Amino acid sequence: MPRPFSTASSRQAIAAPAIDFSTTDRLPPPNVQNARVVPASPSYFSGRPDFTDNLLSLEALLRKYQRLPTVAPGQAPRVAWRTVSQYRLLVGEPVRASKYHQVIEVLKRLNQIHPAVMPADLHAAMQIYKRDVNPYAVLKRPAIIDTDGRACGIGRRKSSSAKVYLVQGEGEVLVNGKSINDIFGRIHDRESALWPLKATNRVDKYNVWALVSGGGTTGQAEALTLGTAKALMVHEPDLKPALRRAGCVTRDPRRVERKKPGKLKARKMPAWVKR
Repeated sequence: MPRPFSTASSRQAIAAPAIDFSTTDRLPPPNVQNARVVPASPSYFSGRPDFTDNLLSLEALLRKYQRLPTVAPGQAPRVAWRTVSQYRLLVGEPVRASKYHQVIEVLKRLNQIHPAVMPADLHAAMQIYKRDVNPYAVLKRPAIIDTDGRACGIGRRKSSSAKVYLVQGEGEVLVNGKSINDIFGRIHDRESALWPLKATNRVDKYNVWALVSGGGTTGQAEALTLGTAKALMVHEPDLKPALRRAGCVTRDPRRVERKKPGKLKARKMPAWVKR
């Protein structure tokens, strides 16, 4: 005969009794050896837990106070933030400069909140990243025109550097004591070297005497661009907006990316062969 299917009464007979959690006397004692230590922060399992916690806390403060009134970026209080090396010593972690740049960007946005409504907890959180110096005491040394009427400007591009002396004249240009046509064979390089003067229609009003070193002709020509623009702004500071629109004021930080092992160049991989 087949065994009959179990009924509700039979299930009640074999079921375990319900646990009464109101009384803890019957519960088994905890086993300390099998206990698991839970880290205080979820970032513990990342490569840089302190940096991750700092970035997340700053982003949380930004979301919390993003609707507060702000001031223009040029009117925000001047602050000297910690450098990446100082921040590495603070947290004791190998933080990359590009990662620390994310922290600085959030701090700059928080610093734009109007000082009259700055919350106390936000001020205390930002204080950790400030250097103990007076930012208003560090002033840029003003460029001057010497007794001979010369203004000096220094420009750099890649591994090239240029020191440019600009004086009022008829448009003569000497680079390392030679004509610009002898130094730069390409027309593009000659145009780049004198682009600040051409963009402001000052080619025939100033004489240029420059010393260039390092790198190649393209780097030296673009270093001359920055050096000439700086020297020209000493003579005529009102030309800075025009020079900025012409792209002559900002230093170009781009460099050649280094070659990696196992690759033909910086990123080029050798041709894949099946056999």
